[in-house]
Amino acid sequence: PAKYFDTKTTEPISFFLSGLEELLAWQPNSNDEFNVSAVPLARRQPPLHSRRPRTLVCHDMRGGYLEDRFIQGSATRNPYVFYHWCYIDIFVYFSHHTVTIPPVVWTNAAHRNGVPVLGTFITEWTDGEKLCEAFLASGEEAYGAVAEQLARIAQHFRFDGWLVNIENTLSAAAVGNLPLFLRDLTARVHSAVPGGLVIWYDSVLKDGALRWQNELNDENRIFFDACDGLFTNYNWKEEQLERTQRLAGPRQDDVYVGVDVFARGDVIGGGFDTGKSLRLIRQYGLSAAIFAPGWVYEHLGKENFLQNENRFWGSLAEYLPTHSICTLPLTTSFSLGMGTSTFLDGKDEESGPWYDLSAQDIQPLYAELQGRLSTSCYLQDAWCGGSSLQLRGTIPPGEERVAVRLFSLQMPAPPKLFLTLLYKLEGPQPDDFTVALEVTTWGSGTCLEGNLTSLPEPNGRHHPRFLPVPPPGLAKLLAACHRGSHGWTSRCYELELQDCSLRDLSVIVSRQQPSLEETSFTCLLGEVRVLDTASVAASPPQVHGVMASQLWWQ
Repeated sequence: PAKYFDTKTTEPISFFLSGLEELLAWQPNSNDEFNVSAVPLARRQPPLHSRRPRTLVCHDMRGGYLEDRFIQGSATRNPYVFYHWCYIDIFVYFSHHTVTIPPVVWTNAAHRNGVPVLGTFITEWTDGEKLCEAFLASGEEAYGAVAEQLARIAQHFRFDGWLVNIENTLSAAAVGNLPLFLRDLTARVHSAVPGGLVIWYDSVLKDGALRWQNELNDENRIFFDACDGLFTNYNWKEEQLERTQRLAGPRQDDVYVGVDVFARGDVIGGGFDTGKSLRLIRQYGLSAAIFAPGWVYEHLGKENFLQNENRFWGSLAEYLPTHSICTLPLTTSFSLGMGTSTFLDGKDEESGPWYDLSAQDIQPLYAELQGRLSTSCYLQDAWCGGSSLQLRGTIPPGEERVAVRLFSLQMPAPPKLFLTLLYKLEGPQPDDFTVALEVTTWGSGTCLEGNLTSLPEPNGRHHPRFLPVPPPGLAKLLAACHRGSHGWTSRCYELELQDCSLRDLSVIVSRQQPSLEETSFTCLLGEVRVLDTASVAASPPQVHGVMASQLWWQ
């Protein structure tokens, strides 16, 4: 069926639902199984419901379901990717179809990086009025059926909830039932999807009129009270933030103030001035909803996209609290889920563009130090996948090393860790430098749960012990210790810790000889792994009862 498979290639594709009939008729079937997310939502710190301002990204690009609809990837040159996951709390996939089911490649990439994904339920124009009249004005049975189907869809495809956007006027009967529908939907999503969310978009008012308020007020509060949050429209002024903060009270983190990166209408700042809007939002302790950050790709063009993307998110970094990884193993080859070639063990196995966000790895912090250090994706060479992480910087005169923070960690340290690193030094004198890993920790007295806004400074710096030979029993898994090839150097380490918590994982680039000159370096990171020895030594669970179906030999 063309809904589930591309007519030209027969490849499975992601899809949406149009209209009320199609929503109510939806049942899981064997054709839609490719669309079920295969990656559970990774845990991270602080958890979503901590009391601190959050950041939501709403992805809206040319109607949606572009090359990202190809579940098994496509040969797309210069595709759009998002990879600054450590800065954001929620990802919404938006389109103007009635029921936007997020393409599964986005859910997989977001979940791997600990970010929940919401689909969109939207009604608009006169068709929207009719649709709302049909399911809202008719009473509890009708709106309950819609709520039930939306909760089932999120549960079946394994995404995390809904943005609800009613952009049309409503009759008195319909608007009277709207808060009840929202409460019902929210309760059903919470029960069907662990950590599920329903967020309301600032549109229709309690009297049924369609007037965007750009704030939380008495006209729309009834909808905010019925669900997990409000996403405001974009044309707000500072006094509206003040009123919103006052009215939201203890729920100020649940108000996501809209920022349109395209800066349409009368807004404070968009584009590379988006930080002006975020600064004000954070002054009032509110959450932010960044709408259409694909501006970087659509407006500035595909050619320098990765460079411009790092510049855009770097300009917002001071207003975006980061998140920490809180489970092991941590293993990444830094792949973006795209490339101009496919690499395996440092070798270019297949030249040609590819795009598959399901293949995106856990993404690092992309540290920047003005003029001294830049971290970026490098497509021309990789250990595995499509890209490596390029560190470029200078070691100032008289200093011996520079530390590049890769990951923020937050978990009790196991007694013993194994770490592996694959890197390649570039430039005229690669032998002038050494590269190693550093782990920082803090004492066990530090409480990990709760409302962390800033973490205390680490009280321990550890340089894991270099292992020339992997320990017996782990030789197979840690083959990386021997297998540097195609110019890549491989290192294996162990680290024993007691009564402390992991804080940061950094890579240290040092000079071999002290110097009074400034020295520049370029280092590619191909793979980093942090493994808890105890779980590595345990044998993996055996797989039983494998079934293969729908085979088609060609």
